[in-house]
Amino acid sequence: MASVRLRISGRVQGVGFRYAMQSEATRRGLNGWVRNRRDGSVEALVQGEAAVVEALVDWARRGPPGACVDRVEVELGS
Repeated sequence: MASVRLRISGRVQGVGFRYAMQSEATRRGLNGWVRNRRDGSVEALVQGEAAVVEALVDWARRGPPGACVDRVEVELGS
């Protein structure tokens, strides 16, 4: 099982990023949470099979339509 914490920056609030990410994670069978931060970024903790987690990280680099992702910081969990 893999665990990562993500911090996604750019135009990621007000475009449905959290809901789209939650939907993608659920569809892929992953666990965790996602939330908006006061600085305008989105933070998420994702757990599941390593290859599936990596696929969601790749998705986060694009985001849903309307988002403009500038940066994704990935912190590996234990």
